[in-house]
Amino acid sequence: MAKNPGIKNLTQLGKNISTPASPEEAVLERVPNPQADTNYLARFTIPEFTSLCPVTGQPDFAHLVIDYAPGKWLVESKSLKLYMQSFRNHGAFHEDCTVAIGKRLVKLLSPKWFRIGGYWYPRGGIPIDVFWQYGKIPTGLWVPDQGVPTYRGRG
Repeated sequence: MAKNPGIKNLTQLGKNISTPASPEEAVLERVPNPQADTNYLARFTIPEFTSLCPVTGQPDFAHLVIDYAPGKWLVESKSLKLYMQSFRNHGAFHEDCTVAIGKRLVKLLSPKWFRIGGYWYPRGGIPIDVFWQYGKIPTGLWVPDQGVPTYRGRG
């Protein structure tokens, strides 16, 4: 670990950390990108994302897909996992959760390009999909489909 100068500043990796009480309290961390001179896509898939309806307090479930073309920084994955878990007791609408996650990651990482797809399971019989993007896709970057089919119910 000591060979990577960005690792020594991490506060969560390799430690027993409790789930943050809220997204605002969650600490997102980054590490230097050793391939910063190369255009490539990194993907995080969160198939069991949970937050709360801000009106009823009932749980909402989503499948999130985060794609980004890293610049100088990579998100440290344990801190991302804890950040995502912090939404379990957080009340917000689908659109707010999805876009807030995207904006916070863009602010932390300053990526070349970023997108998030929030594929929310039905609430009141209506599934809600939310998409947010930052920047333009770098020339020559392979950007695969997010691979999440539209909601079909029993049809």
